[in-house]
Amino acid sequence: MPLRTFLQAKIHRATITGTNLDYEGSISVCPHLLEVSGILPFEQVDVYNLDNGERLTTYAIPGSQGEVRLNGAAAHKGKPDQKVIIAAYSVLNEKEWSGHRPVVILVDQDNKIKELFHG
Repeated sequence: MPLRTFLQAKIHRATITGTNLDYEGSISVCPHLLEVSGILPFEQVDVYNLDNGERLTTYAIPGSQGEVRLNGAAAHKGKPDQKVIIAAYSVLNEKEWSGHRPVVILVDQDNKIKELFHG
């Protein structure tokens, strides 16, 4: 049975609140957004910068309320006030495909949830 990769969760149009080049790595994300999206601490995520087209793969860690901060080498990929998409994926087998519904969160300028979709 083949495995395929599907979107598991997406935080859409989050605003970068800061960068920290001296941090060891990752992206710090508001704990509430992580909880609602189902993205776990240290889970791999892709980050797509809507303002400059940069894309990177890193892992998510809990930040402070409202925070979306690029850390370490990722800090070179964006600047405060730029918009990003944070996406996590899962690998599913054929039996899991039909019931799969990703979580999609649309946020406002302050990284507060505007809309929430399942599937």
